[in-house]
Amino acid sequence: MLNHNDFEKVEMRIGTILEVSNFLEARKPAYQIVIDFGAVIGIKKSSAQITKRYQKEDLIGKQIIAVVNFPKKQIGKFMSECLVLGSVNNDDIVLLTSDFKVENGLRIG
Repeated sequence: MLNHNDFEKVEMRIGTILEVSNFLEARKPAYQIVIDFGAVIGIKKSSAQITKRYQKEDLIGKQIIAVVNFPKKQIGKFMSECLVLGSVNNDDIVLLTSDFKVENGLRIG
């Protein structure tokens, strides 16, 4: 079982999506995403299997929540630098977001 100290080690932060492109090499339909997490954390890349619910142009400027302190993960030729969070129902994923625009990089707790 996970305890409170373990949970505190997971750094979930809010960031703004800057760029979105099709991830053509992915096994399942996905996007490659560039996210701004503010001055301290900076810009990170990730991939997300969110093509069923989201269009690329609708994601630009959207604030999302991601784990920023996991090790990088190689996905084909792409290096994912953070884990975008969402609720998952089979292949339908809804991104975790903020109701209000907040400063990039704020920690989720």
